[in-house]
Amino acid sequence: MERTRTQKEGPTMYKIMTPGPTQVAENVRLARSLPCTNPDLDEAFVEFYKETCETISGLLHTGNETLILGGEGILGLEAACASLTEPGDKVLVLDNGIYGKGFADFVSLYGGIPELYTVDDRNAIDAAALERFLAKSHDYKYATVVHGDTPSGMLNDIAAICPLLKSYGILTVVDSVSAMFGEEVDVDAARIDLLCGGSQKVVSAPPGLTFVTLSADAKKAMDERKTPVASFYANLKTFEHYYEEKWFPYTMPISDIRGLRAAIDNIAADKDILKRHAAIGAAARAAVTEAGLSLYLESGFSNTVTVFCVPEGMTDREILTAMREEHGILLAGSFGDLAGKVIRIGHMGENASVSDMTEVFGALDQVFAKLHVPLKVSLRDCFLERLSV
Repeated sequence: MERTRTQKEGPTMYKIMTPGPTQVAENVRLARSLPCTNPDLDEAFVEFYKETCETISGLLHTGNETLILGGEGILGLEAACASLTEPGDKVLVLDNGIYGKGFADFVSLYGGIPELYTVDDRNAIDAAALERFLAKSHDYKYATVVHGDTPSGMLNDIAAICPLLKSYGILTVVDSVSAMFGEEVDVDAARIDLLCGGSQKVVSAPPGLTFVTLSADAKKAMDERKTPVASFYANLKTFEHYYEEKWFPYTMPISDIRGLRAAIDNIAADKDILKRHAAIGAAARAAVTEAGLSLYLESGFSNTVTVFCVPEGMTDREILTAMREEHGILLAGSFGDLAGKVIRIGHMGENASVSDMTEVFGALDQVFAKLHVPLKVSLRDCFLERLSV
């Protein structure tokens, strides 16, 4: 692998094993290079867009409409809150991680009143404890929940949480940007009103697109607003009747959407995608713990990212720099309260590869040896052994 290019030639090329953006398949890159039509005027593109949206809905087990928006995953989260929130609305923000807490900012931005349900950030949200809370306090227009909190590797059980919220008449907004397609998502069974995804995680297309599924209840709430949505670009209602009118609210990024379609088709053809993520996730966690390193979480482990604590006596920069400069592999630290404390390995989408993960753990074995961190077993060998169990 080439790792030494001049600035004129372009950036150094590394193996991207971060929790998004991820590696991108060749057919996705090629799809993005096709000649462009005018997406504002060519009705064939409108059909292509609609078919792509319907394919996403099908993979998420829902008849709800999907919309693809021209912006990174955060746009979908903000658009969900912007489209639902009116001044004075009470919103329940389920908080057991950095992204969970972050929903409160979007709610406040559009005049809502966020109320945080804050629990231990090392464990998944306990649906039974949440039910006890809701029995006493449930006067909320909607609730937000993060399915996969990438900074910590947390996975929350949306199949239990969202039906519980809906039983109290609370609309559900779910951030599954880093989990969907690597973890089971059944929108209809979980009664999810707005589900937000992104192009650069398990989907394994370049960053730049988000998509949102909308239930009938979510659309009804938007239709019954007493005040206009305080945004244009983050307003989901601007897409109403786009297909009948053959008109989008803004020029759609056609090359990005072609790449997304190729990536979604790859997912549709990959019948073992959930099993592979589960096997790699379990083996990665076993390798980390059996080697004597500490996982950050106590429960709620996502199969798309493994997060372990930086060993005492060193910094995350030492590990990340050695992996990048000596082995050509990009891993990630974290941010917020976790800045400098953990290392994150992204094994989602195209990164969920046995060969790539074997390379990562082999490189980590060498890095820890060089940094004089004794391991109880080889990370690489343990990972491969656990895969075969």
